[in-house]
Amino acid sequence: MIENYTKIYFIGIGGIGMSSLALYFLDKGKTVGGYDKTKTDLTINLENHGALIHYDLKISEIPLEFRNKQDTLIIYTPAISKDNIELDFFIKKSYKLLKRSEALGLISRNKFCIAIAGTHGKTTTSIILSHLLYENNISFTSFVGGISENYNSNYIEKGQDIILVEADEFDRSFLTLKPNIACITSIDLDHLDIYNSRKDLQDSFNEFARNLEKDGMLFKNFDLGIDGISYGFNSNAEYSIANYKTINDSSFFDILYENGKCENIRFEMPGKHNASNALAAFAICKNLKINDADLKKSLGTFKGVKRRFSYVLKSPKILIDDYAHHPKEIQAIQDSIFSLYPEKIIMAIFQPHLFSRTRDFMDEFAKTLSMFHEIVLLDIYPAREKPIKDVNSNELLNKINNNNKKLLQKIELENHIINSDADVIVIMGAGDISNEVEKIKNAILI
Repeated sequence: MIENYTKIYFIGIGGIGMSSLALYFLDKGKTVGGYDKTKTDLTINLENHGALIHYDLKISEIPLEFRNKQDTLIIYTPAISKDNIELDFFIKKSYKLLKRSEALGLISRNKFCIAIAGTHGKTTTSIILSHLLYENNISFTSFVGGISENYNSNYIEKGQDIILVEADEFDRSFLTLKPNIACITSIDLDHLDIYNSRKDLQDSFNEFARNLEKDGMLFKNFDLGIDGISYGFNSNAEYSIANYKTINDSSFFDILYENGKCENIRFEMPGKHNASNALAAFAICKNLKINDADLKKSLGTFKGVKRRFSYVLKSPKILIDDYAHHPKEIQAIQDSIFSLYPEKIIMAIFQPHLFSRTRDFMDEFAKTLSMFHEIVLLDIYPAREKPIKDVNSNELLNKINNNNKKLLQKIELENHIINSDADVIVIMGAGDISNEVEKIKNAILI
């Protein structure tokens, strides 16, 4: 059905998931365009590939190329506001509209599909798996929710035999997929604007697991109460990690599985959570008949994921950028950094993401952030939401049990960092804080 449309228009084209889909259609020779509120590296890259993008939310800005509903498909992200005037325009004009997840479901239909799900870890796992497939000459196309350091893209293509997708639980989007292989990395309470309870979230993941094609395989973190092929640090897992250690910011470990062992793997991303993500990708590849030696070599050449424990500087200060926006993710970062740099002063700069998430996990955020030596908060990044009364960064600041804490505006960050005694600075958040990374780097280097 999608193949019948020659023109594809995206509402929210600059999103990390939407932009990978846009690149796919550009690759197929479609006329691609769309709207986003902000020009970013992702939208600039799309424009360089030929996409027609505008940033002023006006019906008059929609290019003429997309004014014929007979040959134009509209794809939108559920993250956009329901009162978006472009979405309303296309609905009233009776255009064919699909959510991003529905489009992915149609693209992957009648293909061998691998879907990676989980509240945390799905992006890193998807990109590691993409790298392993690419390096071992497997025919695949992947749509991922982050930028691979190896390929500098969120769209990685080396054929069409396998469609690899990052399966998003937000808005229950992943239920549109029917994968041949699925993986669930984690199920931690999140998106309480969508899910009413932990049970509601768990039920949704259970349904995702049931959506496997006949004779499909489910890989799952050992700690999850779902039937499937288990992986993790627990020795009882079907795929497990042993002898984990960190040397010079790289991880080293063995992988054990039934009747086999892959020893002394070097993996450049530090942290046990990242080793676990690598393990999941390894397990899937073993079931695709890739041998240990090739997988070990490929894991050793993996460079990482942008904004997933990404080293921006290692001297004169250590500067790390990470997408962490949930208490469990911040905890994983905190554990890794304090393990790597036990003698250093560590500053956390955090931009909360969404008023609802900040409200729902206020105490958990405060507890985790309190463990850093110095904490800097920015104002909440609203994304798709309107403000909620009495939910703000100052309330979070008051709950943090640490005297060395501040609420700053972005413009104040550079000067604050210059005057700080911190040896390690970690920047965290899923909003626009990434736009400040280069400025902070330059301030440190002056």
